[in-house]
Amino acid sequence: MNARAFWRVAATGRMLTLLVLLTLAAVACGLLGSWQLDRAELRGAQAAEEARQAVLGAPPVPIGELLTPGQTFSGDFVGRRVMVRGEFTGVELLVDGRVRDGETGFLVLAELRVLDDGVSLASESADDAPVLAVVRGWVPSAEVELPPAPSGETSVTGYLQVGEAAGDGRASDGSPLPEGHTDAISMAQLASAWGTPIYTGYLVQSEPEPSTPILALGPPALPGSGLAWRNLMYALQWWIFGGFALAIWFRSVRDEARDLVAGELAQQDAQQEATVQAQGDASLAPPSST
Repeated sequence: MNARAFWRVAATGRMLTLLVLLTLAAVACGLLGSWQLDRAELRGAQAAEEARQAVLGAPPVPIGELLTPGQTFSGDFVGRRVMVRGEFTGVELLVDGRVRDGETGFLVLAELRVLDDGVSLASESADDAPVLAVVRGWVPSAEVELPPAPSGETSVTGYLQVGEAAGDGRASDGSPLPEGHTDAISMAQLASAWGTPIYTGYLVQSEPEPSTPILALGPPALPGSGLAWRNLMYALQWWIFGGFALAIWFRSVRDEARDLVAGELAQQDAQQEATVQAQGDASLAPPSST
């Protein structure tokens, strides 16, 4: 493409007018695309909130209906309310660096031996019962005196949460964690310390409510809101239309510039041919007599 010819055509009044009109159309398409993107985010958030309320507001079910010891934890289990009967062993860990209402503190993680999962599991003794990690709540300091977990067989209700990756056993400043502390609720690490079989997720206790100074935790966060795909596709379509409008102007200028160059070349060829023909006719003419 001849750049000089392109800009000659682009600078004409007709093409400048067309550029203004198509630019306005492209801007309108861009604004409509942005509006559809906002709608996609809004509808995605609404759908996520509805799904969250459906999960968190559902009545608790026996843990055995969803999860058994060693079973792979499905993402659909996060936030599901379950109930279980078992005995706390008294073994507890403090999970460092956990935030509640903007304040960093510690989770109180307790070992629960499951005696009855409400479906098929029924252990007579806690010694050989499977292990379920239970977060009793949150404390602001490691120096507070923790009230003991309930003794004997007890019923616990709470929200399921997926286990975490293994930690490195170090505090945020790089120093080793003290005895009785951990930096992750890792089922693999807990299995080494507490034994197996063990559940692959843990329970965030909601009932019975913890005693002071242990503070209750809210439901775990569910997966992100995402976007409403239909509105997202509409947004992409509007943006494509906007780009297409500018492409129309570019192509119109390019095609007209090509026609202009082709016409000029044809005119030059015709002039050269006429010049050559005239020279040939002059060479064949008879010499003039004197």
